Amino acid sequence: MNIMLKVEINGQQFEAEQGSTIIEVADNAGIYIPRFCYHEKLSVAANCRMCLVEVEKAPKPLPACATPVTDGMVVQTTSEIAKQAQKDTMEFLLINHPLDCPICDQGGECPLQDQAMGFGGSSSVFDEVKRSVDNVDLGPLIATEMTRCIHCTRCVRFGQEVAGVMELGAIGRGEDMKITTFLGTSMDSEVSGNVIDLCPVGALTSKPYRFTARTWELNGHKGISPHDCLGSNLEIQEIGGVVKRVLPRDNEAVNECWLSDRDRYSYESVNSNDRLTMPLVRRGDSYQEVEWTEALELVSSSLLRIKQTWSGEQIGAIASPTASLEEFFLLQKLLRALGSSNVDHRLRQQDFRDDLAAPIYPGIDTSISKLQKLGSVLIVGSNIRKELPLISLRLRRLVQEGGEIAVLNPMSFNHNFVTTQEVIVKPSMMAGIFARIAQNVALAAGKADLLPVNLVELARRHESVIDVRAIANVLIAVDAGALILLGQIGMNHPDASALRQIASWLGENCGIRIALLPDANGAAGWVAGCVPHRLPGGRSIDSGGLNSKTMIDKRLKAYVLYGVEVRNDYADPVALETALCEAEFVVSFSTFRSAVPMQADVVLPLAAFTEIDGGYINCEGVAQFASAAVKPMGQSRPGWKILRVLGNFLKLDGFDYVSSDDVIAELEEVYDLSEPISVRYKSDLQAINHVSTQSAELKKGKQLDRIVDVPVYSVDPTVRRATALQSTKDAEPVALLACREELDELGLKQGDRLAVRSETGEVMLPVQPDDRVPRGAVYVPTGLSETSVLGSFPVVVVQAVE
Repeated sequence: MNIMLKVEINGQQFEAEQGSTIIEVADNAGIYIPRFCYHEKLSVAANCRMCLVEVEKAPKPLPACATPVTDGMVVQTTSEIAKQAQKDTMEFLLINHPLDCPICDQGGECPLQDQAMGFGGSSSVFDEVKRSVDNVDLGPLIATEMTRCIHCTRCVRFGQEVAGVMELGAIGRGEDMKITTFLGTSMDSEVSGNVIDLCPVGALTSKPYRFTARTWELNGHKGISPHDCLGSNLEIQEIGGVVKRVLPRDNEAVNECWLSDRDRYSYESVNSNDRLTMPLVRRGDSYQEVEWTEALELVSSSLLRIKQTWSGEQIGAIASPTASLEEFFLLQKLLRALGSSNVDHRLRQQDFRDDLAAPIYPGIDTSISKLQKLGSVLIVGSNIRKELPLISLRLRRLVQEGGEIAVLNPMSFNHNFVTTQEVIVKPSMMAGIFARIAQNVALAAGKADLLPVNLVELARRHESVIDVRAIANVLIAVDAGALILLGQIGMNHPDASALRQIASWLGENCGIRIALLPDANGAAGWVAGCVPHRLPGGRSIDSGGLNSKTMIDKRLKAYVLYGVEVRNDYADPVALETALCEAEFVVSFSTFRSAVPMQADVVLPLAAFTEIDGGYINCEGVAQFASAAVKPMGQSRPGWKILRVLGNFLKLDGFDYVSSDDVIAELEEVYDLSEPISVRYKSDLQAINHVSTQSAELKKGKQLDRIVDVPVYSVDPTVRRATALQSTKDAEPVALLACREELDELGLKQGDRLAVRSETGEVMLPVQPDDRVPRGAVYVPTGLSETSVLGSFPVVVVQAVE
């Protein structure tokens, strides 16, 4: 039970929990105390002294951020003593601060400006020469003017405490003190941009935004990030119809007050010269711009011709998981009205055996805000720090609060938290090792008699490989609850069904919570019915269609590509391109010209995510809605409008929507979006088996498991065209990673080039030794143009180049 204390602030009585500080009590009461170094998400530094207040019986003013309240304490924040202390502090802080306000990007939203006016004096007794500090190059995302720095150390504490990467620090003493990187390197953290928001002066600002607008000219609009399944809340700011920057909107249940760099800087591509602004129709070997009417007439007549000549089942649609809820809903509705359920958004998934056992949507079997309160987490198949940067921050806090994290991965990634146990095995062994972990958990939980036979058999085949008892112990006997988190590497693994169903069995029988993380807005794709075996709202269907893999293997007569960049977004680009070449008709909905496949007969320009009203469902099942910040560029249009009008051209019933709200209202007839529906996992025991990944077609060379992952800044067409993000260390040219023993065996060293061959093609890649990769495997990322011919195949042959 919390002990409550009585505190008086400025003559008002308040109750406060024991251990609260004066500034926390004042903030809760709506009493403002000036501050620079204090931030509710960071530790107390008490080094700016701006929050000095008068406390009765104290011999001098005390810092409100570092002074715990006591029972009967009397505090004055506006007394003469307090005001003089704050005034003197402000004078000290301004001693070396340059008069940059007219040219500073922070001007208009600067706490130093505001508090100098509100709490400072009109003159200073200091008349010495101001010092200046050399600027530090922190990379392509953050601009520096370090002479403005007041040494609040917010940026330092953020890196050390929140991000888990101490990239900035204070060196020197007294007048020689400065904030810098220790080794003169750039800031490479995936959440580095948050130091811009934290900086109370103009020392750290956004480099892409620099000198492009004044803050008071900007108009803010509510947005939702489409790049991962968290659905971070955005403040999209524009002037004159041009997006200038993106900031976080506070939402404690989702992204708190943080934002990943991917969400913060991806807006750059919206203003790209690569934007499609007019519909295109193929004329011979080139494209010609046409009016919307001509383009839609050609699309509708072609689709109807395919349906009449063959059948509606010869039409297939694959959609980007970044599409909005409305777009998913209307796309599947249009396809099904044409007689086809061949519609899917799972572009990189390779294993669909457990489709019928899937929940209403893949997601987290708990709330996002409770992740850091769990006792333990087992991460299976995920580079969580890059895949979901803000979820990784919550997991870091879990460890800081005494929780444990174990990892089963195909390589050791650089996490920003300490792991209790880490098991690294090559990809082909992951399902078997996970089965052994499940077996050990079941034995400890007294549920061994419930273990399915095929799980036991799968575990038996990997008995002598590695001891997993320690990693299983992390999930056992945890009072605060345990969670198994399956990320994108696991979800797109050749044995993904086995991994998912082993996790589901543990959830069903051992009381462990499960998190199957979808790609981007994938949860909305499931809810909207943009999968071949489910109708909107998760309703079953009598006769399902083809999934994204099968509809390509079957070589259909017509394909609808919705926001898909063929060479980067699909698991097997070569197969998809072959299918498109053989198709009678291909229509591509695209935001960018260079993302259009050369096989497209008609190209329809999609509005960017900043230009649409759209719904998004995150991995917790929470529906969130974004508003258009700017008008669509040129003649591009929001996807739901294009699909609505196309439905009218096809003379389909039920496409008479006036607004996107009408689309949502129709979906809500079968699914309640007002409250998230809890995910319930039910295991499919038949899917718990291993699929052999060895290839008889690959010869001449050494056959190795391939670790397939999508780099953080290659996840979708929008991110891939964000200039600043593509200049970061995380977007450096691709290289093959392998352990030193493997390279020694091949007679290779760093910088040598290696021929890498899959079933669909061959590329030459430079070699980089990395002992995080296990023997028998190599890391070759996907989602990149350089490796697109390899697809996402789990096995490659490597051969040294003579």
